[in-house]
Amino acid sequence: MSERRYQGHAGVGATVTGTALVAADDFSARYDLDRIKGVFSRPAHMLRGESYVGRILVLNTAKGGVATAWMLYEMAARKMAPAALVLNTANPIMAQGAAFAGMALIDRFDTDITAVIESGDEATVDPASGLVMVRPRDGGS
Repeated sequence: MSERRYQGHAGVGATVTGTALVAADDFSARYDLDRIKGVFSRPAHMLRGESYVGRILVLNTAKGGVATAWMLYEMAARKMAPAALVLNTANPIMAQGAAFAGMALIDRFDTDITAVIESGDEATVDPASGLVMVRPRDGGS
């Protein structure tokens, strides 16, 4: 199985491995999610209806305000949170929320991360090194 590596900036949280859920869409914990059902709920979101629980979310950019921090924490406390956030760009509030929730977060890659990882790929997110390692779901390259 071929592994691809993508370098971002050092992030927050522990190293985690899981299944990627990817969209070239932005991300708001407040407006995009049904935090009770554990699915994307905003009608216009590319991942509408998809479960985010335990997944490595690979999305474009963080959006939203201060409510993100406590929402990520609340989801993690109820075990209804993503395993990690892998974003092209995060904002300070998203980073604060991920740290508060104990959730892995990496951003600022040399490439559009949403274009090189596919939903279903297995990803290991290592925030300390800023590295995401990806194994394609079909075992190919």
